[in-house]
Amino acid sequence: MNNNYLQTLFAMSRYWLGFLVLCGCQATFGPQALENTHPAYNQAIVNSLGQQMLLNLVRLKYRDSPYFLEVGSVTASLSLGASVGLDTKVDLGPGSDLLQPNAGVTYSQSPTISYTPLQGEDFLKSVLSPISLEALLVMTQSGWSIERVFGLTIERLNQLPNAPGASGPTPAHAPKYKNFKRVLWLLRRLQVDDLIQIGLDEKTKHLVILFESDPAHQPLIDELRSLLGVTHSEQPNRFEITSNFLKAQEHQWDVRVRSIAGVLFYLSQNVSIPEEHVNAGLVTVTKTQEGKPFNWGETPAGSLFQVQSSKARPTKAFIAVPYRGAWFYIADDDLQSKSSFMLLQELFSLQAGQIQRVGPTLTLPVRGK
Repeated sequence: MNNNYLQTLFAMSRYWLGFLVLCGCQATFGPQALENTHPAYNQAIVNSLGQQMLLNLVRLKYRDSPYFLEVGSVTASLSLGASVGLDTKVDLGPGSDLLQPNAGVTYSQSPTISYTPLQGEDFLKSVLSPISLEALLVMTQSGWSIERVFGLTIERLNQLPNAPGASGPTPAHAPKYKNFKRVLWLLRRLQVDDLIQIGLDEKTKHLVILFESDPAHQPLIDELRSLLGVTHSEQPNRFEITSNFLKAQEHQWDVRVRSIAGVLFYLSQNVSIPEEHVNAGLVTVTKTQEGKPFNWGETPAGSLFQVQSSKARPTKAFIAVPYRGAWFYIADDDLQSKSSFMLLQELFSLQAGQIQRVGPTLTLPVRGK
């Protein structure tokens, strides 16, 4: 075979190999690399944080210690290598020698994930301090159901309790909540009809809740006033909201807000526990006055949130975690629980986001299988 021809063939093979490598670079690096990796990492982080939150709710139900890790950073290094060569000369007979070019391309991705433990004095103060009342009211004005926000986060409204004992480990006796639950229903009816305004009084600097005058809904407002024990005020449909029970006045709504830890405990009461774990005494069973097991699903939180359990991994779960030989999950078609879980994550981010991370960072390289 003519040497000039072989040289030409080799040069052409290198050209086409270079072209293919460049195409591979274009497909692997640059903007397309972002398109390929960013959604995957985003989804993985969302799933991981959701599983962590659900796992901690289950831990609280068993009176096990919760623990939180925050994803500090994700760094992905991409590398691409190429090689060009010629195979050994092959003799196909007189005048038929052949040199065959070969090429190789190597691609690797090396992600590194950094975790920051959420712990220390600042974190404990954050999760044990009451959630800002202003933050809750902003949420109710930004599209969240007032029934959901108040039902999960408010422990007491005037003299009406919302299962205050559930803000810690599972209580032995059934809580009080029924009148509070009725108040939530009334507020939700008024909110759906766009008859509630919440804001700051510029003169007094107090938070105010105002109900629009509407004869058709006045019976609802009157029942609300009666339940809350607010019978005297210059403006019957206007109330100040305060969290100071020591200076309570007849025309005010005195609100005691749960901490994030209290909300976590309250929601953990609605984790379904396998019967064998109940019989083994691994969890506290709340009893009614008649000595029967109390149904936490009747409480304001239980009406809006439920974690189910099963022996096998569920097939139609929004999120699921294994723990103590069972699977705990939120069903994918349980929109009420999914909404409450989303609200919990937002509240946790709001509170935990106020602290500075000064603890050690755990950095792990991730190796693919």
